Amino acid sequence: MFEEHLLTVRKNTSTVRYMINTSEVLRNTAFAENVSTKLNTQVEAEILSNIRQNIPDIKDWQVYDQCSVVTRLYAIYEGFVEILVKSWLELIPKKIPCYLDLDERIRSTHQIGVGRLLLEQKKTRYENLDIKKMIDSLHNGLNNQEYELTPEAFLFHEQNLRKEILEKLLADAGITNAWNWIDKHRNIVKLLAGIKEKDKTAEEKLNELIIYRNQAAHGTSISDILDYDEMLEICDFIDILCEAITELVTYRFIQYQQLTGQARDIGEITEWFKKQNAGVAKVEATSLSVGASLFLVNEEISYCQSATIISIRINNSPLQQVQTTAGMEVGLKFDIDARRGWRLFQI
Repeated sequence: MFEEHLLTVRKNTSTVRYMINTSEVLRNTAFAENVSTKLNTQVEAEILSNIRQNIPDIKDWQVYDQCSVVTRLYAIYEGFVEILVKSWLELIPKKIPCYLDLDERIRSTHQIGVGRLLLEQKKTRYENLDIKKMIDSLHNGLNNQEYELTPEAFLFHEQNLRKEILEKLLADAGITNAWNWIDKHRNIVKLLAGIKEKDKTAEEKLNELIIYRNQAAHGTSISDILDYDEMLEICDFIDILCEAITELVTYRFIQYQQLTGQARDIGEITEWFKKQNAGVAKVEATSLSVGASLFLVNEEISYCQSATIISIRINNSPLQQVQTTAGMEVGLKFDIDARRGWRLFQI
């Protein structure tokens, strides 16, 4: 649903990791004392000599790497949030076709945003904005006709996307309780438990990145130089933060679909056998088939993932498809791991 945006984040952070690794190897090689005796060919020796003649001071090199890394990582994070919100806003009118049925906060943000865009339409960033289409769409919505939500009307933010700004931006678009979900996300919790500075929060980790990014952007003197592991740790944090937001938006979208009868909570996993990667679910009346997808949800650990049904068993007999009745127990195997107590949603 929104996974393509997360895949783009992971591709971009992977490139950042490659650059961190490459710089670290080159720096260690260039400043090593005895590396020349280990070279196999004259060509290698000449390459090393050339590197050593054209390198900056080691501290300057580290500062340059840090500035590049934190600037790029923040841009990846901010760009991800904006494109995710745009994708969300494109889907909402398809699920809630009556504009007046939208949450009041979404409508208010949209209308105020349209007004602000009219005032700022001459700015370069809005030169490709179709003003007539934007106005017509708002008019249509207010008159119970087909409408669109102009994403730019929701994406005003003059400040960095810290916790409060991110929460407000998402909530204005109808994606509520964002930071509560992020704080509970299982991989955020795991990452924070494994870092050097104990008792760090997700908010503090995000603030650190923004501080480093602002220092890089504004030419501030940098005395706190991140080491190799710390820069890789920020890459991991951005990956997981974006994963948490993706799962939140997916779950909120499922909840919207429930309001219109396009999604159903069909049951719960009552037993899970980790070794077999399969379990038993108690389900409502519905139709299940091998190859179909369900969404597995656990709000306690902020989990929402799509899972494909690999096999179905009733009384230990394999089936390709089954029409269940309320309260029926069904053996299910998915293409991903699951746990007892997780809810099953069908779209």
